[in-house]
Amino acid sequence: MIAPEAVVTFDRPDGFRIVQSFGLVRGEAVTPRNFLRSTFRSIGSFIGLAPVDYLSDAERARTESLAELLGQAEGLGANGVVGLQFDASEQVDGSTRVRALGEAVLLEPQPGFAP
Repeated sequence: MIAPEAVVTFDRPDGFRIVQSFGLVRGEAVTPRNFLRSTFRSIGSFIGLAPVDYLSDAERARTESLAELLGQAEGLGANGVVGLQFDASEQVDGSTRVRALGEAVLLEPQPGFAP
């Protein structure tokens, strides 16, 4: 299992060095459009309410895409992911697609590093 501190958006986690790169890994999730939710979301934003259900849908898709990416990285033998990025886009049918992309790596602790 990949530890949360070994999944970073930058090129190397503090206190570790990259021993081996396994290349790019990716994950993707799509949340289908829900017309009823869309209607209530529109009404809510019109009267000034935050679109909580949209945020939870987006967060769910982000979590699913990250889980897929981590599973792919673990399958390659990686214990970390560097350069993590997310891309979200709304599709023509109203669904939301979230992609996660990063580099699967094998990390080892740097000797003498104290956080």
